[in-house]
This record gives sequence, C-alpha cells and structure tokens, in this order.
Amino acid sequence: MDRRLAAYAVCVEDGRVLLALAVGPDGDRVWTLPGGGVEHAEDPYDAVVREVAEETGLEAEVVRLLGMDSRVVPAAERRRPGAPELQNVGVFYRVRVTGGTLRPEPNGDTATSVWTPLPEVARLRRSSLVDIGLALAETLPASGHVGPVPVGGLIQH
Repeated sequence: MDRRLAAYAVCVEDGRVLLALAVGPDGDRVWTLPGGGVEHAEDPYDAVVREVAEETGLEAEVVRLLGMDSRVVPAAERRRPGAPELQNVGVFYRVRVTGGTLRPEPNGDTATSVWTPLPEVARLRRSSLVDIGLALAETLPASGHVGPVPVGGLIQH
C-alpha cells in the first residue's frame, strides 16, 4: 500500500469556494481543493500555503486547522494505472487569500482554478476531498473529523 500525507486548503469567500481542476495522466478531470502532497520534512501548515501558490497563483495564509481525513483508494480506482491501493491522510486548513492573481498551474496537474458558488458544487464531478473540506469548515467539529463521503456518481476519490 502507498501512503500519502497531504494538505488541503478550504477557502470560502462571499459564498464561493476556491476549486482546482485536476487533470490525471489519462486526461481524466475532477474538481478538487487546492492542495497536495507534503514534501519530505515539510510542515503541512507550510505545504498548504505552497500548494495554493503553485496551483492557483494566489497567496494565502492559514486561518485555522479544520481537521483531518484518512481514506483508502483501491488499486483499481487509482488515477495512476498499476499502482497499489493508497492511504491518503489529508490535513485540512481554512485559508484566506491575501494576494496574487488567479492563474493555471504552470507545468502541473491543475488545468485551472476558479471561484465556484457553493450551491453549484453539488453539480460538479469532484473529489470527495471537496465535500470533506466543506463539511469540516461548516461544522467545525471538536474532533476535527467528519464521516466518510460515499464515492460514486459525481463524487470521485
């Protein structure tokens, strides 16, 4: 099994959430939260700020820790064919944009990033990470944990 530690940004402003369109190696497209893998010896707090800048062109600051999520992606459902199952441990932060200009990620997996009205999110083909992050931001559970989001239909791993 592969394991991945990742940090994700939940940025909600004026009834809109910042989403990134991730493009897989096979061209598959899914909306997700800005964020990604924590590099060797990197603090997840620093990783989320770096990932927002890399993927969106925006500068951000962490407002608060929202919580964590752990999910297992079966090998057959990985975006990388032939890879073993993956345990993804995600750290979710509420962030606020402080500057920068929205742009696509240069030479990366993010095709575009957009501000999306919250009511439109349910109609998007998206990663379960979006629903988890929004649930954490809305409910602010003392445990820092929300229940799993069922995958299927518009909701992907």
